[in-house]
Amino acid sequence: MIIGIPKEIKNHEYRIGLTPAGVRELVAVGHEVYVETQGGEAIGFDDAAYLNVGATIAPDAADVFARAELIVKVKEPQPDECRRLREGQLLFTYLHLAPDPQQAQLLQASGASAIAYETVTNARGGLPLLAPMSEVAGRMSVQAGAYHLEKAQGGNGTLLGGVPGVEPGKVLILGGGVVGTNAARMAAGMGAQVTVLDRSVERLQQLDDLFQGRVVGVYSTEDALERYALDADLVVGAVLVPGASAPTLIRRSHVSAMNSGAVVVDVAIDQGGCFETSHATTHQDPTYVVDGVVHYCVANMPGGVARTSTMALTNATLPYVLALASEGLGALHTDKHLAAGLNVHAGQITHRAVADALGTDYLPVDKALNSCLRSA
Repeated sequence: MIIGIPKEIKNHEYRIGLTPAGVRELVAVGHEVYVETQGGEAIGFDDAAYLNVGATIAPDAADVFARAELIVKVKEPQPDECRRLREGQLLFTYLHLAPDPQQAQLLQASGASAIAYETVTNARGGLPLLAPMSEVAGRMSVQAGAYHLEKAQGGNGTLLGGVPGVEPGKVLILGGGVVGTNAARMAAGMGAQVTVLDRSVERLQQLDDLFQGRVVGVYSTEDALERYALDADLVVGAVLVPGASAPTLIRRSHVSAMNSGAVVVDVAIDQGGCFETSHATTHQDPTYVVDGVVHYCVANMPGGVARTSTMALTNATLPYVLALASEGLGALHTDKHLAAGLNVHAGQITHRAVADALGTDYLPVDKALNSCLRSA
């Protein structure tokens, strides 16, 4: 199969779909790989690195999209990229369609089959292709929050770890999943007072075992949410409903009552955000202030550490890329967990949570795949 890896074009997005090591694995089993020139140069993967492992360097994105049967990306395709897709082509990337009806409509119009990293599952009920970026984003959320708590950045001037004789900063994390756990690890490591809210008692027990009392787990209720949010220096939104829009947990009234100079970091912004006052920002202009509260809502947080993120993402996606390159859509017939990633096929939405979020009909994946078999 011919695999295409275009350069990412979203604001300050320096990640690339596969590292040279990942490309080498594809070439070794007989696939052709086209990489857009300078696609990974910003993070130390120059054209020579890809040429040395057998890739062909394409002069531009148009050439990549025209040649490839399978497009491997990082971020959701921008409108111009969607318009380059064609019927029968496979797209494998993060999509985050729930808050993005324009992208959904353009993907449907293309006729391509779009498989979303964030809804691929595994046998344990996890999201293996979302996990590595969730780990990065969780850790970055506290790093970013700590920086923006500095007075010169608009924060209230609190050092999260405190110093002897001065209490540390208070960090509230909404959600105890992969993002929340990694945020808690960073915040606790800095010496902050850390509270995690979650509605799974089992997960709270796991966090208690993991952190041995250095993190306080609290069952999430409206009362607990309000009590801890209004007292926090930093609030990290780390909730996820796979494929669906993020639930709004912190309302405008909560934000208005928070301490002036507090910081909120909305890691759920890719799925619409879990703060009522959130809207997506970029690494170029990452924050804004609402009622004295600094909001950091960068929609591609892991892009800020693009080299680490690219390597971590390739480690996770490569087995699936190899399967898709070898079997095409047939790989979804043999792997129900990969099939869960199919969000759009032949003009139809094929993921229920995405369809519900967009308010549209959907074609179940099994029916979409059966239809594909009959046409073949």
